[in-house]
Amino acid sequence: MVQRGHEPAKGLWSIPGGRVEYGEYIADALVREVKEETDLDIEVGDLIGISEVVGDPHYVILDFGAQVVGNDVPTAAGDVADARWVTFEEVLSLPCTPRFVELMQAWSVLPDRGD
Repeated sequence: MVQRGHEPAKGLWSIPGGRVEYGEYIADALVREVKEETDLDIEVGDLIGISEVVGDPHYVILDFGAQVVGNDVPTAAGDVADARWVTFEEVLSLPCTPRFVELMQAWSVLPDRGD
């Protein structure tokens, strides 16, 4: 998990990610963003889910599974304030970005609150 260091949602927790650059494949963007924010190298896995946040700006969020390769100690870098491994249960107690927990629960990644 990473704690966002800048707006939007400064101080809230989520998973690493960010903008896909022009001409960049989604998987390459994911590898780059995780490296920039945590200094971890990953191999991208299967698509877990897709979500849209309609507004200005309009976000399309694609969440993928991933496997860490090599160094497995996250280090806050780039635009994040903190980066760390947490258990699924700990995620439920963190102040997370809007809809993050609910999406992860809907996609059966996280247990429902109270389980």
